[in-house]
Amino acid sequence: MHSVKINEYIESGVLEAYVFGSASEAETKELLYLKAKHPQILEALHELETDIEFIAQKMAITPPPGMWTKIEANINELVKARDSEGLTIDMPLRDRPQYSSKSRKSSQFVEIEAESGHIRIRKIWRWIFAAVFVLGKIFLAFAIYFYIENRHNEKEIEQLKTELKTHQLP
Repeated sequence: MHSVKINEYIESGVLEAYVFGSASEAETKELLYLKAKHPQILEALHELETDIEFIAQKMAITPPPGMWTKIEANINELVKARDSEGLTIDMPLRDRPQYSSKSRKSSQFVEIEAESGHIRIRKIWRWIFAAVFVLGKIFLAFAIYFYIENRHNEKEIEQLKTELKTHQLP
């Protein structure tokens, strides 16, 4: 391969596709073959990987403290739930353990995470808030409608008053 064709190959986007894992199997095989034969491709690939790693490090967001502990606790809870479900399948209905209060609580509450921590609200309030919001919009529409009607009626009264005054004058 000429150096011009090597530069065209480097700029074709195949290296980027390979680094991001979206290259086809044929493109990957071709790149690995050419990388072994041409040091320019190896150098360009190394430079691209270094640039992408640098960008990823600069754009990385540090997770809040205690995040790993939360993730680990959630995973452990899921594993325990799965294990306990596996044990109850073969048991007769009368011997099955009842659901714990913790699992009942999780079905009654919605977890909301904020900077200050968690807030727990009952799921029924979500529907109440939605109903209040919709009713607020309906009442607003009626208020606007009656305001416009009132202004229209006031103008009509003014017109009638002027007509009445003109008819009384003679």
